[in-house]
Amino acid sequence: MIVKASQRSGAVALADHLMNDRDNDHVEVIEIDGFMENDLHGAFKEAHAISKATQCKQFLFSVSLNPPEQAVATDDDFRDAADRVANAVGLNDQPHAIIVHEKNGRRHAHAVWSRIDVNEMKAINLPHFKNRLRDVSRDLFLDHGWALPDGLATYGNKSPLNFTLEEWQQAKRQDLDPREIKQVFQDAWNRSDNQTSFRNALEERGYFLARGDRRGFVALDVDGNVHAIAKWTGVKTKDVKFKLGSPEALPSIEQTEQQVRAKISSQMRVFISKAKERHSTEMHPLREEVTSMVQAHRQERKALKQGQLRRWADETKARSNRLNGGLRGLLDKVTGKSKATRQQNEREALKAAKRDQQQRDYMVREQMKERQRLQDRIAKMKVKQRAERQNLARDITSILRSKLRPPAAKQQQQNSPVQSVRWSRRDAGPSFAP
Repeated sequence: MIVKASQRSGAVALADHLMNDRDNDHVEVIEIDGFMENDLHGAFKEAHAISKATQCKQFLFSVSLNPPEQAVATDDDFRDAADRVANAVGLNDQPHAIIVHEKNGRRHAHAVWSRIDVNEMKAINLPHFKNRLRDVSRDLFLDHGWALPDGLATYGNKSPLNFTLEEWQQAKRQDLDPREIKQVFQDAWNRSDNQTSFRNALEERGYFLARGDRRGFVALDVDGNVHAIAKWTGVKTKDVKFKLGSPEALPSIEQTEQQVRAKISSQMRVFISKAKERHSTEMHPLREEVTSMVQAHRQERKALKQGQLRRWADETKARSNRLNGGLRGLLDKVTGKSKATRQQNEREALKAAKRDQQQRDYMVREQMKERQRLQDRIAKMKVKQRAERQNLARDITSILRSKLRPPAAKQQQQNSPVQSVRWSRRDAGPSFAP
């Protein structure tokens, strides 16, 4: 089922929409649980009233459950789907309702939960619910045996050899469900009428037809895993031979491994190049920010220095003007007033010098704090990029060394560990270590 969800308010409007029998052939409330009220409008109004004791505005979680166009889901199917949704997002014990709509020969359902936890009197947070519901949707398709839409297939219904770097990394983090593999093989089988078309259909999805050790038909994936055609298509061996003919013209498993290894090596070089370009692009704004910050800091220090020089000149002039000249100056020397004035000027000059130094020190400290915060961001970016490079290098080495290793290299590893290391480094493509 395609599962779509949203957090929302509008209790009455939602109940009106869900109970609309003008635009639907049939509307049936198959479950209301956890509410005091036993009708949909009353239940949603109850959820709204409870939410008034909290700061939550979007107090309802509304989910639509849509089976494929030709599938007819039962009430129990919808109940099961709603239970899976609740488990995935953390609404297991919350009041909820399930409403089934029928229109134009199709049957779908809506499930709505109250988000307010009455024990805590606060809304239940639903982080990343779209990603979690995507996984629920995918499992529902596979469990019911429905063909996966492109958006839910783990490999996006295309060959991993056509992946971008991001798609490769995403697929690597997900385990391919055996039911999905079976769908790939069965779809390719149904679309083809001879060996050539079947081979092409498989390669579109990242599987490569080969001659098995017992002269039967097998297919290899990009990880080097071997799949028997009869097993994964669900077709008898004699029917496979009747449709595909003889496997003699196909490359052996070892030859196919080498061909796929060469394709992966070429693709990984592209990944390396793209990763380097992306890392450079990611660092460019930070480098520009460093340049801009350094220039700004220099201007601030220059302005401070010029301001302090002007002030020092003004203060020096003011102190100098305190000393009288001529006959009055001579009288000041006799009375000792000029000495006292010079001592006062020296004290004030020393105090002004310390003040200026403190201002410079303060500016340096504040600028260093700002620069260090920027440097922390740069350091974190470098750590992230280094980890990405290490992961990509590890992926390349792992794939080429352990799963897609030509027979000669396998024999070398058995005879000499050193030879195995040399082979893996040579065939892993250009170095991508940090």
